Amino acid sequence: MILYGSTMSPFVRKVAAYAAEKGIELDLQQTGFPNPTPEFCAASPFKKMPALADGDYLLSDSSAIIHYLEAKYPEPELIPAEPRARGRVIWFDEFADTLLFACGAKIFFNKVVAPRFLGREGDLSAAEAAERDELPPLLDYLEGVIPDSGYLVGDRLTLADISVAGPFANFSHCQVAIDEGRYPRVTRYVAGILSRPSFTRYVEREAAFLARESA
Repeated sequence: MILYGSTMSPFVRKVAAYAAEKGIELDLQQTGFPNPTPEFCAASPFKKMPALADGDYLLSDSSAIIHYLEAKYPEPELIPAEPRARGRVIWFDEFADTLLFACGAKIFFNKVVAPRFLGREGDLSAAEAAERDELPPLLDYLEGVIPDSGYLVGDRLTLADISVAGPFANFSHCQVAIDEGRYPRVTRYVAGILSRPSFTRYVEREAAFLARESA
């Protein structure tokens, strides 16, 4: 199977980390921006990352890809079958894909994508406003719902954790500091999930690439 896109995108990183936790081998082809390949465009008609090619089966959108893989490779279960647990996992996936991503995208695009990949200045005032006004309520929410288990749903890793922790790698790439005194649960939780091999293999590579680009 081929996964198209860059893991700088939280959506691509989510699928890559999910697959790693499942033990699914993916051929990650770094494409999609700014010069998409024909193969990527065939799999993703609107050129949104990520896209998947499983033989002649083509699919785009991170959540669609993950639900496809969960059905094809049900073990280990990362989307619980129990109704209430499944509902919570899907909620956190949606929370990450919409609210958390929308905030992070304003910061990451203006601090990293625009100046480093598009050759133009980003809107730093928009990035600062998102960090100042939009991020704290999201962190406040997470601080109040992260359980002692260290996992958002139940006592084991699920898609909820993969989805929610992933965007924090982009915050780190932008030098957005999370106040450990104010958000101790969030800080411990994110560090625990992002330290898993399924994430470190990509996050460390991203950080090294950005360091080279800024040198």
